[in-house]
Amino acid sequence: MQIAFWVVALLVVLAVGFDFMNGFHDAANSIATVVSTGVLKPQQAVLFAAFFNVLAIAIFHLQVAATIGKGIVDPGIVDHHVIFGALIGAIVWNVITWWYGIPSSSSHALIGGIVGAVVAKAGFGSLQAAGILKTVLFIFVSPLLGFLLGSLMMVVVAWLCRRASPIRVDNWFRRLQLVSAGLYSLGHGGNDAQKTIGLIWMLLVASGYLSAQASAPPDWVILVCYLAIGLGTMFGGWRIVRTMGQKITKLKPVGGFCAETGGAITLFLATGLGIPVSTTHTITGAIVGVGSVQRASAVRWGVAGNIVWAWIFTIPASALVAGVFYWFSLVLF
Repeated sequence: MQIAFWVVALLVVLAVGFDFMNGFHDAANSIATVVSTGVLKPQQAVLFAAFFNVLAIAIFHLQVAATIGKGIVDPGIVDHHVIFGALIGAIVWNVITWWYGIPSSSSHALIGGIVGAVVAKAGFGSLQAAGILKTVLFIFVSPLLGFLLGSLMMVVVAWLCRRASPIRVDNWFRRLQLVSAGLYSLGHGGNDAQKTIGLIWMLLVASGYLSAQASAPPDWVILVCYLAIGLGTMFGGWRIVRTMGQKITKLKPVGGFCAETGGAITLFLATGLGIPVSTTHTITGAIVGVGSVQRASAVRWGVAGNIVWAWIFTIPASALVAGVFYWFSLVLF
């Protein structure tokens, strides 16, 4: 039975709004390093990152969208009330963390929202254990891999450039950081836009506007979601840029290049495997890895610790809000 068109349209608009907020909230992940090192001015950086966010549409397949749409919860349980609760849970958590300048994960906020709304409707038995475990595992794997690759890149670059003058190294990596920032923004767009694509795909199937046997969502869903995250990145969340770019550790172009490259490799790998990961977790791990190679005291561990606490609370907090708004939606429509 099809749900009223106006309800579906409203939820699609809300999902696209979340996608825009995802780009806005996570712009710092793409541009903080390139801005803080002075390679690009803020206005240039957001346009640069937004372009590569949207360009990702031509590069990545929809494995992450499929995981969100079919691999986290039982698709048969999902209805418009679940989608509404999931989106409100994710949006509320994103607004709170943006306001306080805390780099949390929009991805895990959305997953927490989906889980919370489904549990409120049908209990824990409707969750897909394999998809949940894979996602939770990468809460730890993605920052650790970012840390490892960022620090390894820093060691290799330091050895290769050991005989070059600091000024020459700085000039080289000011150019190379444009490449690494572009790659990271590609990974950001490719992984994060697909989460909203997967959610809208789930909504269209649940509401009867798309067959459950459809192998992919409509092209308009894919295009709109990529454009929305790109526009969100263009507007940028400057509160979080300051935290990511300077409060964790001071970055120079060589460090920015290593952090972005390590983070980009992690995102490309996760997206290829269809795993929804946090771009925030990934780049934070890479930045900490780069800083720790210089010396342990170069990292402000207190700031990093506060960020980790936000990671821990993201899924349960957004799940709780989503559960409340699932029940509210039963009265609303």
